[in-house]
Amino acid sequence: MRQRDIKRRSDDWKDLYRKNRYEDEELQLGMELPHGPVLFYNELVADHSTNPRNVGRITDADGSAHVGDPSCGDEMQLWIKINGGRIADIKFQSSGCAGAVATSSMTTVLAKGKTISEAKRITDTHVILALKGIPSRDGKCVLSGTTALLEAIKDYERKNAADKNSAS
Repeated sequence: MRQRDIKRRSDDWKDLYRKNRYEDEELQLGMELPHGPVLFYNELVADHSTNPRNVGRITDADGSAHVGDPSCGDEMQLWIKINGGRIADIKFQSSGCAGAVATSSMTTVLAKGKTISEAKRITDTHVILALKGIPSRDGKCVLSGTTALLEAIKDYERKNAADKNSAS
């Protein structure tokens, strides 16, 4: 029996009104986050933080984005290369906390090889589930990867539309 199927008893009345904001997507994806607060980085997050995937630049990128908040130190640049309607290559550079690097890394892993429409559907929840949770103290700033991905896709589509218009 899954943990969520067991009735919880709690002395905290607020627990009765809290809903796991990822529960619907967990069920849809067939994945489940640990229950209760995530206080520390798990091994997967630590691995993506210390050995991030797809780090670097793409000089002849088809789309790029620069997102983040320089005042808090979390910034990310992301580049995509499209081939046959798929993200053939994706690279990022990130400055920020370990969580920001890990989530950016996982975003690139999830997006690589996907079609543009598939990549547009990658959400923060997908990244969090793929990393098996991130500490709740790590707010929106660590999830800039999905924002950067969407912005890079928009940049690609804008450039692609401009190329089509100039060709006609």
